[in-house]
Amino acid sequence: MGKPALKDTGFTWSDYRSWDGDERYELIGGEVHAMSPAPSTRHQRIQQELGRQLGNHFMERPCDIYPAPVDVKLSDLDIVQPDLVVVCDEERIKPTHIDGPPTLVIEILSPATATYDRTRKLDLYARSGVKEVWLITPYPSCIEVYLLDGSTYRLIHACGKDDALQSPTFPDLELDLLRLFDVPLEPGEEIQRVKEVHPPYATDRKAE
Repeated sequence: MGKPALKDTGFTWSDYRSWDGDERYELIGGEVHAMSPAPSTRHQRIQQELGRQLGNHFMERPCDIYPAPVDVKLSDLDIVQPDLVVVCDEERIKPTHIDGPPTLVIEILSPATATYDRTRKLDLYARSGVKEVWLITPYPSCIEVYLLDGSTYRLIHACGKDDALQSPTFPDLELDLLRLFDVPLEPGEEIQRVKEVHPPYATDRKAE
């Protein structure tokens, strides 16, 4: 079967595995979510560079890095394809997919997926027991680090390209964020930045 059958919900892992074709889907609570079109080149370069740096860090450590597309089965009704996952339990690594929550999930946000990633997927990761999640905004560059705290996530750290990443799960991890986000702006990508300036109504008061 090329595409999901016409029903609202109730799809399972076996349904998901039966679909073929070039289109990609995710399941959350048995509900089908069509993946957005191919991501931007900026997104792809960040994903590749991040995968390279993480691969170098974990080369001699008992964790494996998997970039998208890789199926992560969190339950029979929940199958997702994060941009990158770090798996530190080899029993979760199956020939066709990752079975159960990875240690770290990384999502690179885009205008088409940011709300979905911040709501439906972040809630799913918390319910499934994913220990740490990074949400990466490609431009303006920012990494938000979330740590599972009970049944929800707590924002631990946020950093830009000029800062140092802090991961509570991997405290010795160091990333070259300048290299990670070193992608020249394309025409039309310029945005207004917040600047620290005196408001126009401010005046210097002279000492009396």
